[in-house]
Amino acid sequence: MTFFKNFLRDESGASAAEYALIIAVVGVGIGAAALVLGNNVGIAVGGAANEVSDCNNATNPGTTWTSGDNC
Repeated sequence: MTFFKNFLRDESGASAAEYALIIAVVGVGIGAAALVLGNNVGIAVGGAANEVSDCNNATNPGTTWTSGDNC
């Protein structure tokens, strides 16, 4: 009978399970953030590449551009 009482009062194994659950939740959060961030960085780099390409195609040799121009 005392074995069962001690077994029910023992909480040493619960902390390891809690830590594993916390690590799993944090890992899923980091993975989701990496996917979203990676997608946003790809879109931003693609947009910048398109802008550079558009400016490269629009410029004429000998043309002077002012600071108000898009290129």
